[in-house]
Amino acid sequence: MQYLLTAFLGAASLCFAATQSGDPSKDRGAIVYKQFCLACHQADGSGVPMANPPLVRTSYVTGDKRKLITWVLKGTSAGKEPIDGKRYPNNMAPMSFLTDQQIADVLTYIRSSFGNQAPAVSRVEVKKMRDALK
Repeated sequence: MQYLLTAFLGAASLCFAATQSGDPSKDRGAIVYKQFCLACHQADGSGVPMANPPLVRTSYVTGDKRKLITWVLKGTSAGKEPIDGKRYPNNMAPMSFLTDQQIADVLTYIRSSFGNQAPAVSRVEVKKMRDALK
């Protein structure tokens, strides 16, 4: 029990630290991440081995923004598309209920956290992809 409490507090402190970046979009994104993404992708972005992909320095996080935005809006089918050569059996539910700003913020957060150094995602980019997918 003590181990679980220590692990939980450690994960919570990692997330809390992430909300103090000084970048409003990244800070808002950290909040969205904690609410909707953390359970599957973990506090440190490592994912769950053999289940959910990591967000740490993966090409789908740091690569094409349009593809990443589409994955968030539409979700993914289990193992359909490999991520850096590996397949993960869990589906990602569509997150289209999030606002364009929330999606931009959370993607900005993950693209600039966990060792990633990719450009931010704007609300306008998300809106364009959402409109294109209709």
